Amino acid sequence: MAESLSTGVGEKEKRDSWERDRKDAKTEDNKEKDGVTETLEFKDKNGGSRGKKRSLSDLSLVRFITTELTRGYFLEHNEAKYTERRERVYTCLRIPKELEKLMTFGFFLCLDAFLYVFTLLPLRVILALLRLFTVPCCGISGSRLLQPAQVCDVLKGFIMVLCYSMMSYVDYSMMYHLIRGQSVIKLYIIYNMLEVADRLFSSFGQDILDALYWTATEPKEKKRAHIGVIPHFLMAVLYVFLHAILIMVQATTLNVAFNSHNKSLLTIMMSNNFVEIKGSVFKKFEKNNLFQMSNSDIKERFTNYILLLIVCLRNMEQFSWNPDHLWVLFPDVVMVIASEVAVDVVKHAFITKFNDISADVYGEYRASLAFDLVSSRQKNAYTDYSDSVSRRMGFIPLPLALLLIRVVTSSVKIQGSLSFMCVLLFYLGMITLKVLNSIVLLGTSCMFVKEANMEEKLFDPPPSVASSRANSRAHRTKCVHTSPHQEPTTDKAGISLASDASQPINMTENAASTLPKSDSDTFLTTPDEDDEEKIINADTGLEGDGLKHRTPKKDLLEIDRFTICGNRID
Repeated sequence: MAESLSTGVGEKEKRDSWERDRKDAKTEDNKEKDGVTETLEFKDKNGGSRGKKRSLSDLSLVRFITTELTRGYFLEHNEAKYTERRERVYTCLRIPKELEKLMTFGFFLCLDAFLYVFTLLPLRVILALLRLFTVPCCGISGSRLLQPAQVCDVLKGFIMVLCYSMMSYVDYSMMYHLIRGQSVIKLYIIYNMLEVADRLFSSFGQDILDALYWTATEPKEKKRAHIGVIPHFLMAVLYVFLHAILIMVQATTLNVAFNSHNKSLLTIMMSNNFVEIKGSVFKKFEKNNLFQMSNSDIKERFTNYILLLIVCLRNMEQFSWNPDHLWVLFPDVVMVIASEVAVDVVKHAFITKFNDISADVYGEYRASLAFDLVSSRQKNAYTDYSDSVSRRMGFIPLPLALLLIRVVTSSVKIQGSLSFMCVLLFYLGMITLKVLNSIVLLGTSCMFVKEANMEEKLFDPPPSVASSRANSRAHRTKCVHTSPHQEPTTDKAGISLASDASQPINMTENAASTLPKSDSDTFLTTPDEDDEEKIINADTGLEGDGLKHRTPKKDLLEIDRFTICGNRID
């Protein structure tokens, strides 16, 4: 009995001590909460006047200023964001170098196609005509009279001869004085209209020339599906003549701007380049659109160089080839070129920044242009390199070469045997320049193609437009209309697509969760290839693999200058 009583008393004392410890812990917790409340200057429900006075005494201007001066933060808490911003800065700093590499390579490509018209094309036409006259006389049978490439060369030669004879009736001096009599604002509008017309002529002109070449070389056993070679030839002659007249008006307007006293027209024309920044920078660009814009800038820069050469030739003729006048024109020429380069650098730098495009993409563009040059030297080549440049960049050398021949022949008078010797030496120098340029370009292009691992594509057959369209339509219908007995496929996350279709509520929630937030980092950015595969369509619930048939990505080798990319042409 005594033992049980002692045991009960001991348990009661232990319980009392445990309750006292618990009350003490609660008291300490309440004190800590009161201290936090006083520190944060919150008013407690049961707080007295003492806590209120203490919180009011802490509200001082000195303490606020001290806090602002000593307040700190750590950038490593958002390391990914600041690293991305730094990479954007480095990308913008790399753009001028990478862009000028592409521009330089593209300039020499255009120069090679342009020199071809003056140097190798006349020789190829002469060889084709000799074959045309000698093969029937030798009685050789069982072979074609002319190869398809020779037929195209002869057609180009006839087009140049006919258009030059038509251009000889155009008076350049009368056109100059007619344009000079117009007001400045009218000339500015005319120049902008000429730029738009030049793009339209380039887009339709190469189609006219390609139609002529194919009509003249199409196998005879095929069914006749054309209007004839002569109508196509007349359309080609008319196009080259009108395009040459258009470029002549452009050169004349630029010449008037150079010769104006206050240089106001030249300033307005240069400011038009900066307006181009506003029209292109604040738009969404994909890699294919940027490739088109880069090709357009290459063509535009090379054309401007030729127009400046024509302006200098006309001015030097008016001043009896006085070399002192060349130094008068030199500052204006440098100003036009510098403004063109500055506008291109700023435009491409901000386009790549806003659309999150790496500077390495210009290496891919360079490899694509090099692939055209290398593929035109293969045995299975299906086009001449000058025509390939015309399609890729929109640069058609025939009208520009025709205008330059017209200006040079009207500016330089050839009299005597010495003048003919100088012309012959100049022609041999142009051939030498063309051959050296072609050798260097071919070696550089092979290096670019090898670095891009594109050697296997050189031996691939050319894609058929009709077959590719039919395959894309068949693939589209196959992906949209699935059979009822088909097993449910799974996406990359391992979730069944059929189960997703049966759960519209979860699908909507998932689609809403993948939408970009209203963050400044996602503004005007193009998703990467990995991100595009993860985007879920709100209508179908399919991920990237299910949507590839809806928005097929075109390879850079399939992008011409006037191919529609992203619902527009840049």
